[in-house]
Amino acid sequence: MHTDPIADYLTRIRNGISAGHDEVEIPASNLKMELSRILKEQGYITDFHKKPARVGETINVALKYTEDRRPVILGIERVSRPGRRRYVDHKQIPRVQGGTGTAIVSTSSGVMTGHDARRKGVGGEVVAYVW
Repeated sequence: MHTDPIADYLTRIRNGISAGHDEVEIPASNLKMELSRILKEQGYITDFHKKPARVGETINVALKYTEDRRPVILGIERVSRPGRRRYVDHKQIPRVQGGTGTAIVSTSSGVMTGHDARRKGVGGEVVAYVW
């Protein structure tokens, strides 16, 4: 049995939001740091920072809510999985929720939003959708 650390990352955020937590703790990796950076740049989370743990490091992600305590992230979904990878070229990068959401793409130029990848003309692996 194999594990999927990115699906675990997205699930921890999804569960933290549904439980109403202010922040969640996630085991750290470079890809997860990049995903957190994109979520912060797009305004889906308040902040994130890496801190040492008993084993390795963890990322503390501060979840973002509106004034009436409704989550900013309405949905977060894993697209490319270990058993079924999804690669696209820059012309086929999908628009999420008619352009209101964000596609996160891992390219040869680094991890970026679908909009940035389309603008730079690079394709790659579609990691997740956020809306």
